[in-house]
Amino acid sequence: MVNRGLEMIRDCGALRFTDAAAQAHAALVQRAAAVLSSYGADGEVMLADAFEGTATDPRRMSVMLERAAVPAMLRTPGSRQTVLRYRDGAGEAALAALLACAARPGTPIAADPESLSILALAERIAACDIPVLINGPTGTGKEVLSRFIHERSARKDKPFVAINCAAMPEAMLEALLFGHQKGAFTGANAASEGFFRAANGGTLLLDEIAEMPLTLQAKLLRALQEGEVVPLGATQPIKVDVRVIACANRDLPLEVEEGRFRADLFYRLNVFPLALRALCERPDDIAPLAFAMVLRHSAHAPWIADETLALLTTHSWPGNVRELENVIRRALVLAGNAPVIAPEHIAFDRPARLISEPVHTAATSVSNGKLSNIVQISESRAILATLDACGGSRVAAARQLGISERTLRYRLASFREAGIAVGGRR
Repeated sequence: MVNRGLEMIRDCGALRFTDAAAQAHAALVQRAAAVLSSYGADGEVMLADAFEGTATDPRRMSVMLERAAVPAMLRTPGSRQTVLRYRDGAGEAALAALLACAARPGTPIAADPESLSILALAERIAACDIPVLINGPTGTGKEVLSRFIHERSARKDKPFVAINCAAMPEAMLEALLFGHQKGAFTGANAASEGFFRAANGGTLLLDEIAEMPLTLQAKLLRALQEGEVVPLGATQPIKVDVRVIACANRDLPLEVEEGRFRADLFYRLNVFPLALRALCERPDDIAPLAFAMVLRHSAHAPWIADETLALLTTHSWPGNVRELENVIRRALVLAGNAPVIAPEHIAFDRPARLISEPVHTAATSVSNGKLSNIVQISESRAILATLDACGGSRVAAARQLGISERTLRYRLASFREAGIAVGGRR
């Protein structure tokens, strides 16, 4: 992205590009435009060919050729503009870096087809003023998706208020949600409006909703049904206009079945459910997220080597996006002022999902007592056994295992790297 003074510029939503860029980098332009337009990304990125205007200046052409050999993300002092240099416009790294540069801080970044479909659906949901329930493991970006829905809605100019229902005792949570009058309880030296009234006209995010006590769930249900709250110590309800988005990392239907969550509240919230998968099940998101975190946490923004991206993709990411951010921040420290983050700069929170010994030594691993080894070896045995039972069909095996074919492919690749024979399976 260089040279904002160019005359012939085409527009494709968040992506603008010159005619020269469209011709010289057609694959990158088409792929980036398809991704960004699929969820209406509202950041702005300008793609131009670095060699525009150099044809009549041999010395400048020579300098540009020398620089182009080194991939880089170069920030323009005093602005949010970033210049990209890459070797292969059709490669994963170039697209990932471009998507990261196009995203505004705090907005979703995605390239995986399933993630893109969820964002496109969320944008449609945003136009409808209905409750939304977002389910997914911890650290998968549920709050980011909630903010995306709010910012695409008619309520975008009103407050977005988030509260973690697991972070405080029941009595305090009730006061924070519904407000309280002065003297309503010991220490209430002043009245408080509460989060419902603070979010009036806007959106209220109830994170970790499964952790809310049952008694408080009943009061929340009434607030949602009647559109009003009764502050602690008050006798008269107060009308509120709030859109509620609830997030959970537990299986709420199971919580309802086992009596830990009210069925009526579940159905009130579950008007339109969305589900975010674990990061390891959407590997195409890893590279753009990694580049975005480099831009977020580094002033000089080093490039991420292709070998490093391959290493990141094969990790199991038990901590999801939060763990990825830890790994990138750690890599930036280890890389120092190096222009590229290399594989040796990567240190995972716990060992990567690479089986460290053959399957037939499972009994030895059990005797060693390392739970991580036991789990990894058991997983490899289960996957390979399922593949055998399905006659080597990855599609059938993935369906039976309840994972995507892409996830199965990465699991098999990690087995091969660990020296486990996968055989002639297709």
